[in-house]
Amino acid sequence: MELKSLITGPLQQICYLLWNDPQRTLVIDPGAEAERIGQFIKDRDLNVAAFICTHGHTDHIGALADLHRFFPAPILIHSADLSWAFELVNHLFPIHGVPERPINADYIPLEDAEKWPRDLPAFQCIETPGHTPGSCCLFFHEEQLLISGDTLFRGTYGRTDLPGGNPREMTNSLQKLKQLPDTTRVYPGHGPHTTIGTEKATNPFFGVYW
Repeated sequence: MELKSLITGPLQQICYLLWNDPQRTLVIDPGAEAERIGQFIKDRDLNVAAFICTHGHTDHIGALADLHRFFPAPILIHSADLSWAFELVNHLFPIHGVPERPINADYIPLEDAEKWPRDLPAFQCIETPGHTPGSCCLFFHEEQLLISGDTLFRGTYGRTDLPGGNPREMTNSLQKLKQLPDTTRVYPGHGPHTTIGTEKATNPFFGVYW
């Protein structure tokens, strides 16, 4: 599987594009700089099979509407985050405003794999609330690759002090991720990539209980 990471916006959020077939490309967390993301899609002659949002924060979905206009595809987002993702509560003024809601979009619950389009690359949605109620990680088993959103970072974890955050749920979510193979490569929503094994050995928060 090919993976491209594009660092976008003032918060250095990472948009990921994954494909093993150019006609079935996943665009994960398009947070900002829609024109640059769109140009990459065009340059590589990719076909967007779905947009996937690991969670609903504005810095992860801010470019979604602009991209969806040019590359209409289903949007997979957890229902617990869709309920507020495009509302006034979801802003980081003055850095990020309220994200525009894509119109005429097919919104599919990320937590319900039975409703996903059938032609998507194979992956597992791991529900990992704590950063937001609907935070999810995407585990590509064959590639031993995890897109961790803002749940797990190298050496730390996602904030739980924002609206909807929950420290106890974050603890439970991190315990889920600890069950993955040590060789799993972890690509977070911000910052450098890591592995599950590295985090078990070095991340002081990976085994902490609140």
